[in-house]
Amino acid sequence: MIIIHAALSVLKEKEEDFIQEVKTLIEASRKENGNIQYDLMKDTETESTYMMVEVWENQEAVQNHNTSDHFIQFGQKAQRFMDAPPNVKIFTGQEVVQ
Repeated sequence: MIIIHAALSVLKEKEEDFIQEVKTLIEASRKENGNIQYDLMKDTETESTYMMVEVWENQEAVQNHNTSDHFIQFGQKAQRFMDAPPNVKIFTGQEVVQ
């Protein structure tokens, strides 16, 4: 399992535009083969900051996502909304059954 946390710092005046554009990315990404989770979380302590939390079955699913049309198109548009480059951290893991 591959887990990705992408911290996104959005320009305050572009926040609504960002939300509208990211909804398309989220919806399409959740439909991809190998996607387990794809959620956008709003930081409650830092204004205009978000965390994209992604969970994928394997590296192949991540690679397919990163080369998908919807991901590339969002990446091209996202530059207009961002206050800084994304801070991306990638982890491997496995589900713990209790």
